[in-house]
Amino acid sequence: MPGMSRPSFTRSLLAPQHWPGWLGVGVVWLIARLPRPWLMSLGRSLGQLVQRVPSPRRHIAEVNIALCFPELSKTEQAELVNAHLRDIGLMMVEFALGWMGSERAIAEVPVTVEGLEHLKAARSQGKGVLLVGGHFSHLELCARLVSQRIRISGMYRKMDSAAFEWAVLRARLDYAEAMFDKDDIRGTVKYLRSGGTLWYAPDQDMRSKDSVFVPFFGIPAATITATHHLARLSGARVIPFFHRRLPGNAGYALRLGAPLEDFPSRDPTEDTARVNVAIEDMVRAAPEQYLWVHKRFKTRPEGSPSVY
Repeated sequence: MPGMSRPSFTRSLLAPQHWPGWLGVGVVWLIARLPRPWLMSLGRSLGQLVQRVPSPRRHIAEVNIALCFPELSKTEQAELVNAHLRDIGLMMVEFALGWMGSERAIAEVPVTVEGLEHLKAARSQGKGVLLVGGHFSHLELCARLVSQRIRISGMYRKMDSAAFEWAVLRARLDYAEAMFDKDDIRGTVKYLRSGGTLWYAPDQDMRSKDSVFVPFFGIPAATITATHHLARLSGARVIPFFHRRLPGNAGYALRLGAPLEDFPSRDPTEDTARVNVAIEDMVRAAPEQYLWVHKRFKTRPEGSPSVY
């Protein structure tokens, strides 16, 4: 199987400089052991704290939401910002559950999945699948939830903390079929050609030379063209993958859309713009759950001032 190998434990990971990381891993593990109602209650409490504590991230969210939802009044924009910051608290505990929750705990999470017929149709044709989604607060948990139903792999960016890197990569490889470094294009293409299914989120400003400016909520956004190239090189179908948290403790709704037609085309910019449209539709369906604290518009067209 291509992809990253399961990391081995080495004595160097016990060095004092890694102790803060191990403390963090321990806290995450303990949170993941909480009964789900307690865990979600903790997340909401953390969200109230995040909303109240001053942070540069609030300014980023305010700018992003003002740019993307100019039709909202100032009051409505402020309400959406606060709702998103409260959602960050839930994101913290959902990451813990997704990474280190037991199989029993994951099995108890209410979830519905629609659109699996699109995946089955692609597989019946011997095609790999790119599940293209966005950076929503519950992406790690929903990746694990969907992995209970389909064999799925993901793309991976190495963590700064060696302790978290060891623990999280091992955890992901317990439920994912494979994990690919974000720069491992050859391995990713080989996996897709073999009929594999890869979850992929191309909606962050990666400051990459392979980015183009295409609209996202009507704003020129530097967006990587990798979806076009992966589909072109592998022949994989591109299927939008949306997930949202339902109100209260009702769980999560996951939906696989129909494959993008005539994708890829000969134009990587046009294809990248189509992917942004699909992700924008997902965001509009659950705007408070999208990761607005990311500097999505950090890279600007030449001559354009910074928005942050």
